[in-house]
Parts: sequence; structure tokens; C-alpha cells
Amino acid sequence: MPLKSMDMMQIMERFHKEEECRDAIAELRWPEGVRCPRCESERQAYDSERFVWDCYSCGYQFSAMTGTIFHDTKLPLRKWFMAVLIMVEAKKGISANQMKRTLGVSYKTAWYLCHRIRAAMAQVDRPKLDGTVEVDETYVGGKVRGKGHGYKGNKTIVAGAIQRGGDVVLQVIDDNGRHTLHGFIRNNTLPTATRIITDEWPAYRGVADADTTHETVNHSAEEWVRGDVHTNTVEGVWSLFKRSVTGSYHKLSAKHLDSYLDELEWRFNNRKNKYLFRDTLLKLIKSDNLTYQALVG
Repeated sequence: MPLKSMDMMQIMERFHKEEECRDAIAELRWPEGVRCPRCESERQAYDSERFVWDCYSCGYQFSAMTGTIFHDTKLPLRKWFMAVLIMVEAKKGISANQMKRTLGVSYKTAWYLCHRIRAAMAQVDRPKLDGTVEVDETYVGGKVRGKGHGYKGNKTIVAGAIQRGGDVVLQVIDDNGRHTLHGFIRNNTLPTATRIITDEWPAYRGVADADTTHETVNHSAEEWVRGDVHTNTVEGVWSLFKRSVTGSYHKLSAKHLDSYLDELEWRFNNRKNKYLFRDTLLKLIKSDNLTYQALVG
């Protein structure tokens, strides 16, 4: 089932019945034929009235949703599919309030739905960056009445690294000291990376090694580009994320900030993927379930 470059009209036309959604999930889950989730047997009978299979080998009854994030959902699968499409196509993200209005559900349902989809997006092996890698950090948080522009007491630090022409990695960090930033770079780049490009922040000093050069631009001296030495690519990612915060989400809690970064990572790193809708559904099918209690606890 290709599900290539799906748009809203195609979703509505192709999945206007629940059984069509169930069939799509079954085909994605078992592309080579249905297997029992318990014993892996290929021998079973299908009950078309109850939409379940009866395994001949172990007697287990199961559906396409058994053991997936959809198993206990009370939300129609059509709305799940619509929510996935909206989230992967919204370049600047979509708020739970907007999802609520679009799907016609309660705010609590929309908020929980968005976070479950983000949690599935996060369950992916992070790419290791190679070649020329730009690294930068930014502060995320609103203004505090009575405090100046430079006040950072209420802000969360996020580190970002991007391979020129490739993937991005974003992560909440505790501080922007040498140990933390060097660890972030070391954990997210390959030993074969040839260049690390940063601004002049002193904590980045010493990140070079025998195979990797470290080059900087001096923003405090109004130097933004020197030849091909710049951090404009990673700063473009910050600009996209902050436009998402101001234009879509309006405010984010520090507790859930990582999940919003995971969403941006997934969407950005799959920006050329024509099968993004399908691949996001696959992530949902294979992901661990995120309970509401775990999310708000």
C-alpha cells in the first residue's frame, strides 16, 4: 500500500469507512500476510463481522489493532488518520486547540492525541551526523514581567546540530557549559565528521580532534558568514521552531518541550520523504503505548 503523497481529499475519499482504516493498518502491520501476534502462526480464520482473526495454532483471537497504540482507542480511526496527516504536513506544527476544532473532539482528546503521535515520532534511531556539522544552542521560554530582555531564569536551553544538506538533532540540555556541549556533539556526530562549525561561545573550544576541524563565526562582532563558515542552517531550524511556538503553540511547558522537538526533528528529517504519512502510521503501529496518566504524571 503506497500511501504516497496523501492529501486531505485523498484521505477523505480513501478512508471514509472504519473498515478501510482497519484494512490499511493490517496491510502495514503484516505486508507479507497476517501473523498471530502471540505465536507467529500464519494459519487463522477471519471473522468479517467482528473484524478479528482466530489463530488455528494457539486459539488466540486478535484484530489489526491488537497490541498497537490503536487497541484501546475510542476515537474513530478516520480521525487518527486525519490527525497524522495534519501533523506531518503542518510545517510550523499544529496546536491542540486547532486539532480540537478540526476533528470536532474535546481539548483533552486532541491534546492527548497529539502527544501520542509525537511519542511515536520520537521512537526512532537518531541519525549520526557526518561531513560539515553546524552546532548551536538557543533559549526557549517566554518573557517575565519586570525582567529585562536578557533574563534567562525561566528559559530552557536547547542544543541543535545539523549536517549540511542532511538531518538535524535537537535536545534539551541542562546547561551550555563545555562538558555538556562537547558531550552533545560527541554523541550525535560520527568520528568521520570533517568540520564542526559554531559561534564564538568559549565552551565549544577544544571540540576539534585529529580528523575534525573546529571553525567559528564571531556573532558578537557582527560576523555572520565567512566564506562557507556560518551557522545559518541550524539557526534556520531555530527560526522555524520559534515561529511554531509563537504562531501555533503560543506557549510550551518545559516538561513536554522534548516531545515538540522530536516532532520537529521527525518532520524536518523526512522533509523529502514522499511516504511520510505511511511511515508515521507505521511508527504508531510499532510504538509503545503512552497512557494519559504517564503523560500528565
